[in-house]
Amino acid sequence: MAYLQSCMTFMFVAWLTSLGQFAHGKRVTYVQEACSVTRYPAICVHSLASFSSVAKRSPSKWARAGVSVTIGEVKCVAQDLNKLKKNRVMRGRNRIALLDCIECFQDAIDELHKSLGVLRRLSRSTFDDQMSDLNTWISAALTNEDTCLDGFEDQKGSQVKLLQNQVLNASYITSNALALVNKLASTGLGSISDP
Repeated sequence: MAYLQSCMTFMFVAWLTSLGQFAHGKRVTYVQEACSVTRYPAICVHSLASFSSVAKRSPSKWARAGVSVTIGEVKCVAQDLNKLKKNRVMRGRNRIALLDCIECFQDAIDELHKSLGVLRRLSRSTFDDQMSDLNTWISAALTNEDTCLDGFEDQKGSQVKLLQNQVLNASYITSNALALVNKLASTGLGSISDP
């Protein structure tokens, strides 16, 4: 009897575990499906996986998640840029490029915040205009990040390399957010519910 009870317990635990894997697998499927439209799907899946249970197959929720994550990433880079400025680590041309970079990232943050605001208030009556604004603002944020990188072209040094990698990563995440917004635009009005 004890053997049967322990087998039943084992089978029950195994069944519960498989349910957890199924649920987890579904979350992975949602994020992979959403990220399939992006240029950097591995980065997309990594940065947005935690939104799967909420976003599921909703293009508007994935777009909002993409922009939210992008804001967080861009703010982190902006903080690091300001630390470099405060610590006066960079000199000469690199210092000028750093100051330009800080301005570019502040502009990018502003554009992304405007975008998130629109994504929180999507409306059937103004959907096309909203999608146009989102495309413009997120593209502008991406351009600002690229402009920052341009300032450090052909420059050397460990701080410069680290900065370039951070900015490049932020631009990948921004590019993914833009792709998710474009997916929302192509999906159309049926993917949102008007308040």
